[in-house]
Amino acid sequence: MVSETFEYEQKGIFMRSFIVIAMFAVSLAQADWSDYEEIRNMDLPADGISELSIKAGAGSMDVTGVSGLDKISVKATVVVPNADEDEALKVMENKMTLTLDQHGSEAQLNAWFDGSFMGFGSDAHIALEVSVPQGLSVNIDDGSGSLDVIDVAGDVTIDDGSGSIDVKNVASLKIDDGSGSIDVDDASGDVSIVDGSGSISVDHVKGSVTVDDGSGSIKISDVENDVIIIDDGSGSLTIKNVRGNVDQET
Repeated sequence: MVSETFEYEQKGIFMRSFIVIAMFAVSLAQADWSDYEEIRNMDLPADGISELSIKAGAGSMDVTGVSGLDKISVKATVVVPNADEDEALKVMENKMTLTLDQHGSEAQLNAWFDGSFMGFGSDAHIALEVSVPQGLSVNIDDGSGSLDVIDVAGDVTIDDGSGSIDVKNVASLKIDDGSGSIDVDDASGDVSIVDGSGSISVDHVKGSVTVDDGSGSIKISDVENDVIIIDDGSGSLTIKNVRGNVDQET
């Protein structure tokens, strides 16, 4: 009887120890690996607006033109890594800019975190999903992260730090990019690309194509007018199915 009681007490101590260890492990996992995530939605009537200017920091961005849409609609997914709700909300209150406003005929979307802070939230970022009326022109100033622009029938201008860029079915297009791959498919106007590094692919352009590239492969095909290569730096160059002239300055 004594031995049975002793064995029972040992089992009880073991179980309590196991529970404490498990709770401690869960606590450590939450403290070390949890991210705070919040979704914010913003809408702005598009009446009287001809251009959307986007200034964004870190985070992916998708911009899509939608036929018949009468507003600019933004879904912003805010992520603050390794922070609980109180810590994340403090970072967002003090360090985040997230606004959508109209200034005359221009809409302005601002979405970034102040990059000068350390500690909790230092890798905070905002992923943007933006829907616009199809004919709206779009001007993008982006820090880092992948960027997709689809079905924007207006002119598109992109100034990008780093990250892949995919553009499909736009009017004229201007890209000034630091690094990352660039893929362009279907442009009804001219395409101009200034790129630091990364591969470039351009296909189905009804205007002319101008490329100034530092390094990386270049593939250009199916161009209605001229192709001008100002500098191709290093990397392979493939040009085919050009109805206009091909001018390779280097």
